Amino acid sequence: MNELRYVYAVTRPFDGALPDGNLPDDLRGLDGEPPRLLHHAGLVAVVSPVPAEDFDEAPLKAHLEDLDWLTGTARTHEAVIGVLTTLTCPVPLRLATVCRDDSGVRRLIEADHDRFVRTLERLDGRIEWGVKVYAHTPREDTQGAAQGAAPEADEPPPATGRDYLRRRLGQRRKRESAWQRADSMARTLHAGLSERAEAGVLHRPQDARLSDEPGVNVLNAAYLVRREESAAFIAEIDRLGPKEPDGGVRVELTGPWAPYSFAGLAGLAGLAGHAEEGSR
Repeated sequence: MNELRYVYAVTRPFDGALPDGNLPDDLRGLDGEPPRLLHHAGLVAVVSPVPAEDFDEAPLKAHLEDLDWLTGTARTHEAVIGVLTTLTCPVPLRLATVCRDDSGVRRLIEADHDRFVRTLERLDGRIEWGVKVYAHTPREDTQGAAQGAAPEADEPPPATGRDYLRRRLGQRRKRESAWQRADSMARTLHAGLSERAEAGVLHRPQDARLSDEPGVNVLNAAYLVRREESAAFIAEIDRLGPKEPDGGVRVELTGPWAPYSFAGLAGLAGLAGHAEEGSR
């Protein structure tokens, strides 16, 4: 079988790997085996062999349109990065970064060696936390919010035109109140957490139709935090977060992650797909 090299991340040599140079046995890469560590020029690439019939340019392009294949590959990619994050500070590469062979991986490291080193120096000892704030308007979905007329499922129909207008006015006030609370909470949290973090990034709010999360996402942020300061960062969320469980505002914390939002991936190993042309 013609094999290529899938590259998950680049990092520095680190303790925690097994004596034979591999990662823990219970970690599985895309080939079902523990990823391998390829040392070169003072750095380490974390790689797995993958079949060319799936990861060569043409089949990979087709696979990237296959949502099931893409989801499975992304989960394995993130699982490897997640374990690496518990052992060291990795610079995660874009999903489906593939080289022709070990020599191609070495060229990938050489091509961006100085930038890898600078990024690792900047991110060393840091992890990323994600914080989202959702607004929940009473008995209302996203479409209802847009239309301003979400029905109450257990309400009887209005008896008169005045009842109808009074009900519409009440729904609008509830929505406005929930939005104001969520907006205020988002601003308070972002300001407070930015002071606790070394850096913060505001991402585009998630579309509920794609995320399948209840409520409307009003804050989607990532924060770069020193690992030893994570407890204080999380405590700040508890201190600043909503105190009333039914107040129409929900705060979600995710992580710790490798510092995806702060690694400058656009310039490291290129876009998803083959990272090297010269090695073929």
